[in-house]
Amino acid sequence: MAEGDTVVRGSDPASDRQDFYGRIRTENMAPLWESLHLLVPPQPNSPVLPAKWDYDGVVRPFIMESGKLISAQEAERRVLMLENPGLGGRSAITQSLYAGLQMILPGEVAPAHRHTQSALRFIIEGQGAYTAINGEKAIMSPGDLVLTPSWNWHDHGNETDQPMVWLDGLDIPLVAFFDVGFAEAANAERQALARPPGDSDLRYGANMAPVDWKPQSKASPVFNYPYERTLEVLETLRRNGEPDPYHGYKMRYVNPASGGHVMPTMGAFIQRLEAGTTTAPYRSTDGTIYVVVEGTGLSKIGGVSFPWKPRDIIVAPSWAQQTHRADSDAVLFSFSDRPVQEAIGLWREERG
Repeated sequence: MAEGDTVVRGSDPASDRQDFYGRIRTENMAPLWESLHLLVPPQPNSPVLPAKWDYDGVVRPFIMESGKLISAQEAERRVLMLENPGLGGRSAITQSLYAGLQMILPGEVAPAHRHTQSALRFIIEGQGAYTAINGEKAIMSPGDLVLTPSWNWHDHGNETDQPMVWLDGLDIPLVAFFDVGFAEAANAERQALARPPGDSDLRYGANMAPVDWKPQSKASPVFNYPYERTLEVLETLRRNGEPDPYHGYKMRYVNPASGGHVMPTMGAFIQRLEAGTTTAPYRSTDGTIYVVVEGTGLSKIGGVSFPWKPRDIIVAPSWAQQTHRADSDAVLFSFSDRPVQEAIGLWREERG
């Protein structure tokens, strides 16, 4: 207020406030005190809901039906998105992450393109199809993790006699939040191959690197993390130590060039749970998407129980308490936005 201004309150404060709110709204302003509890909550109160997608009983029939309705080339990417029921059709599985199930049929090619969104592929079904990333093929098998870092050319092809299905995880909502989405189609359906399959793993994933090589990206230079090797690591952990009470035997996929997460916006994890065990209550601020790789069991997330079996997909919202019970030896893959939260000092966890 200018010097000498005085505030005169009317006889009806509630009416005066509503009149005031209406007048400032016309000037694109709003009173913070009416929404402070929402903007600065005492703890996370995510609109994301715990949810499960039953792969064999529900999802797979729809995926196979989609193959009769549209080709991979027509669709560019034949994907059924997994939309969180709490996000009102926003094409997101959490506030910051997207997930979908992509299928490519025998003989099909999903045309080459690139985009600023980072992507990971976790292979659900099929054997031997490929993703080509920046001139190198990654041959895919169930349980493999395949990376497509930001702005890398990539196409998918299936030269086998069976359908191939994988989970796509992307940071689409996060990129949209920053308004930095770019995409470009290639001039050819398939990109030219410059290196044989497995070259990046041999070049960068054996505790060595070319003598003058320097990373050009914060993403891992290794594109393919085979499940066969992952299982060996989990079995070694099991033989040589006790499980963590909150996670069982859990590993983080790493960027061999930095020791950090495989991508700057998404982290990927794998854990083994022994039959008959239940993890202790745990929660963290990164909303997490789980894929059951092996075994059966039940997860309780935010008070909701989800029985699971191989290839089912479950989402745990930020700060929702979770426990996992394994009825048989089980392996769970997961991914989340933990790298971003850690980078800006926001990530938290609570054990017990």
